[in-house]
Amino acid sequence: MSDSGSDSSESVTRLLVAWQNGSQKALDQLMPLVYEELRAIAGRYLSRESAGHTLQSTALVHEAYFRLIGQRRVQWQNRAHFFGIAAQMMRRILVDHARRQHRDKRGGGVTKLSLDEAIATAEPAAEVDLLALDAALTALALIDPRGARIIELRFFSGLTIDETAEVLEISAGTVKREWSAARAWLYREVRATIAE
Repeated sequence: MSDSGSDSSESVTRLLVAWQNGSQKALDQLMPLVYEELRAIAGRYLSRESAGHTLQSTALVHEAYFRLIGQRRVQWQNRAHFFGIAAQMMRRILVDHARRQHRDKRGGGVTKLSLDEAIATAEPAAEVDLLALDAALTALALIDPRGARIIELRFFSGLTIDETAEVLEISAGTVKREWSAARAWLYREVRATIAE
């Protein structure tokens, strides 16, 4: 990581701590520093959506940001932790949106996304619906909470192995092993859902 990237990360961490301690000024300074990365996370989510998806990247970022600033009980650890929570928020927003769409269409038009090679282990990308992926992640969280968290941080937040290790306070080697196992389990689960 470059010095400027390191400086930016330290600035975000410092502002998160100041905001946590009640500084509105820190919150005001935080948004410009995190906005582009939040848009990148939203872009990763929405790039997997089918054509015609009605939720736009800007709306997703703003909704996630408003939910994030409402999180008063979170003990912000660092920049990577913030973006990990942001990815969780975006996932929830998209799942809620997909459920509303599904309900409005009475079973038709479930939101599709591509299960790309970040999840797929050896087979080509597959089309799955967002609700099936969310259900699979929820099921994984019941049997392997840390594996599910690693999937969220790596696949949806775009964190590196090292950043994920930092957020979870485990070694990079452990992240690599558990990432491999969790994504293989998730891929099998989602493929089984498609076959039903």
